Amino acid sequence: MAIEQSTQSSNLVDVLETVLDKGVVIAGDIRVGIADVELLSIKIRLIVASVDKAKEIGMDWWETDPYLNSKAANKEQDKKLKEENDELQKRIEELEKKAGQDNRLV
Repeated sequence: MAIEQSTQSSNLVDVLETVLDKGVVIAGDIRVGIADVELLSIKIRLIVASVDKAKEIGMDWWETDPYLNSKAANKEQDKKLKEENDELQKRIEELEKKAGQDNRLV
């Protein structure tokens, strides 16, 4: 009995290793409708693969999602701060131009 369980475990490990190495894609669509009128459409896509395989095929969304990656969150915050800084710089330049024009009038 122990040999049978060991064989099943090793088979499961082999299958899991193959799935993670090669990747598996499961795709499906669910559509709900009445009398040829589509009321709801849901597309389901599931990819099971190792992180290395996912990166190899160009899937690395978790690296840029600020909710999943602190570096991405910092980049998002830096981007917002840079945009705010640029806007403030433009406003300061406009105010300085207006102040310079006002001084010439006096």
